[in-house]
Amino acid sequence: MKIGILGGGQLGRMFIQEALKYDDEFYVLDPNPECSCANISHYTRGNFNDYDDVLEFGRDKDVVTIEIEHVNADALEELENLGVKVVPNSNIIKIIQQKILQKQFYADNNIPSPDFEIMDGSEEEIKIQLPFVQKLNTGGYDGKGVQLIRTTQDWRNLWTQESVLEGLVDIDKELSLIVARNENGETKTFPVTEMVADPKLNLLDFNICPADISEETQSQIDKIAQQFINNADSPGLFAIELFLDKEGKVWVNETAPRLHNSGHQSQEGNANSQFEQFYRVVRNLPLADTDSFGFSGMLNLVGEENYSGKVKYQGLEDVLKLSKTYVHLYGKTETKPGRKMGHINVLADSREELMEKLIHIKSLVKVISK
Repeated sequence: MKIGILGGGQLGRMFIQEALKYDDEFYVLDPNPECSCANISHYTRGNFNDYDDVLEFGRDKDVVTIEIEHVNADALEELENLGVKVVPNSNIIKIIQQKILQKQFYADNNIPSPDFEIMDGSEEEIKIQLPFVQKLNTGGYDGKGVQLIRTTQDWRNLWTQESVLEGLVDIDKELSLIVARNENGETKTFPVTEMVADPKLNLLDFNICPADISEETQSQIDKIAQQFINNADSPGLFAIELFLDKEGKVWVNETAPRLHNSGHQSQEGNANSQFEQFYRVVRNLPLADTDSFGFSGMLNLVGEENYSGKVKYQGLEDVLKLSKTYVHLYGKTETKPGRKMGHINVLADSREELMEKLIHIKSLVKVISK
């Protein structure tokens, strides 16, 4: 099959790397000729947000998918009308890529999500109580387009663009669930992972599997996954980011209609990875076994502050000497502060051993420039 991917970043790269063991051709649309996928696919330079570029790119493909949700969904809808298979479908992409529609989707389908208010950019009175989170309606990811408004002084920083204002949850844990459904309606989930964020960069720092949660919490998450996948009404692989509050209630933070950073440890930590699973979804094949092997975790490799230019991975040789440790680099030649450049997966026999190894690796390796 001719499989077209909108976006040529690291998620697409790892998807193609996994799927190359099968007999398909992979085509990528991305504006950057040095994108992570450029040298392992049929690369087309173009804008995945441009209607004409997406339509032209997708016309001759058997299936078109995404590795970033900020794409031209109207063009994907037209491709569907022309008989091209689009996974996930254009409707759920449109809902998820707009925070307002996404929040309304949760409310309409009884999926627990923090209380919210819509700000349309006018001078309307804001009724939500402090503190709250402001999320721009479109374009935000990896901590961009999101800000915390804690005090009356913070009001002056409020963005005037269309956005969602969301009540703050008293968070005990941040969790993630990856759920997949193929066209036949078969559904599988990966074990819940626990996310530990870097408070400075607002990026995922460590990811730990399995999450340390109760059966009651797992039951809430299972129900959320079922409600989401039933109402999304689309084949796809979805990452549902969750909050567990200090009262034991689970809330949906947001959903990504694609492969996700919180599933990377599945490459070595599970019987099959999220990338294998997504390939099977795209091809409408039987879904893969997602059982986990003991404890697994992931550490993001992120560009250090004050370093920009040709990338250098300081301490990587020391990491490569460690047992049950796996390095994944994204083919990016240029680093800058906060840019995701790769990740390292780790396997362990206990949660304590896993955390020790992750913390040790973080002390060993730094992403700097030459």
